[in-house]
Amino acid sequence: MKRFSQLFAGAALLSLAAAGLLTGQETKQVHPGKGGSPHVTTSYKMGSQTVSITYGRPLRKNRVIFPDTIAYGKVWRLGSDEATTLETTGDLMLGSLHVTAGKYTLYAIPGEKEWTLVVNKQTGQWGTVYKADQDLGRAEMKLAKAASPADQLTITIEGPASNKVLKVAWDTSVATVPLMMH
Repeated sequence: MKRFSQLFAGAALLSLAAAGLLTGQETKQVHPGKGGSPHVTTSYKMGSQTVSITYGRPLRKNRVIFPDTIAYGKVWRLGSDEATTLETTGDLMLGSLHVTAGKYTLYAIPGEKEWTLVVNKQTGQWGTVYKADQDLGRAEMKLAKAASPADQLTITIEGPASNKVLKVAWDTSVATVPLMMH
């Protein structure tokens, strides 16, 4: 079973890498994950600026993720294990939220009709350690239903140069927020 899990993770990374060839995005495995959720860093480079997101990629495992496994209306670590990190070498906008160059933790608040992306200044903590007083801010995310369920959590930066989005896809949920680099 462990070998199958490793092969599945490898195939998933290959598909992410192939997608990266089309979007200017690169995804690399950080470590295989102790609980079976591989950890990756996906990076997008635009000009001299780079945005990188490091996160654990849990599997759906035939579960209904939202709202059965992850509740609506509650802060979620947006991945598995260690906190999901966003690192940017330049200022950017996530929806209406201005994010200055630096390193942050990303959380999400899933909902039935929309999600909220939470950008938090605390870094280096375990994923379930959330301190609201450390929030840089929040941005609304549009929610759509996936054409087919995503078996593994995937975070990407997609779209044409003038219309990028940060996209979170898992199970039947696809949440997006506009991303603009300065």
